[in-house]
Amino acid sequence: MPYFLIIALQAFCIYHAIKNRNEYYWYFLILFLPVIGSIIYLVTQVFNKKDLDVVQNEIVSVINPTKKVNDLKKQVAFVDTFQNRVLLGDALYEMKDYQSGIEEYETALKGNYEQDAGVVKKLLEGYYQTNQIDKVIFCAEQLKSKPDFKGSRSQFLYGLALEKQGRSDEAEENLKPIDQRYSNYEERYILAQFLIEKGKKADGKEILDEIISESQHMSKLNRNKYRTVVNDVKKLIASV
Repeated sequence: MPYFLIIALQAFCIYHAIKNRNEYYWYFLILFLPVIGSIIYLVTQVFNKKDLDVVQNEIVSVINPTKKVNDLKKQVAFVDTFQNRVLLGDALYEMKDYQSGIEEYETALKGNYEQDAGVVKKLLEGYYQTNQIDKVIFCAEQLKSKPDFKGSRSQFLYGLALEKQGRSDEAEENLKPIDQRYSNYEERYILAQFLIEKGKKADGKEILDEIISESQHMSKLNRNKYRTVVNDVKKLIASV
């Protein structure tokens, strides 16, 4: 197998292992047995979970992460439509280029925030990631009447934005709905931190205990995915 293909294969497998928080022994297998280790990883961890087209796209993204963005930019230049702008914004977000993604979403909406609630949610996320707190609150105000706002990540980020403005009571009101069993582990961990910092240790610890209890029943995939947050929860419990 040509050397550059081996490197590309290793890169994809390492990327996939990190993304899915797989066990550490996979990294050693991939690094020290490049061809055999990578093939074993693909067969046992990838091909039984994803179809070939998705895998191929992820490999391309690892080798050339800007290719998708560049292709979509060409598509927008050729046909400047709402959908093409949104797809470009999504690709930029995948690269953590939130500011550029925001610009694409804003162009797509052209100030009409009633046009598409899904894009407004994406803008809210980007505004939060770039610390544009006033705009987070503005977007949340556009979404509050939507039936799926309550208990959503958008409402959660709205709560965090309110807390940054010193509006603690309103913040708590909008953070608490994220506390849903067997989901939202990272957000619930942050909520528990918030409650403990506000002197509500019993409420915060109750959430932490629930996360630990739920972690005992996670699938292997979710145990890998949420290992870091569960470990953080254990550390916070020990310090309370």
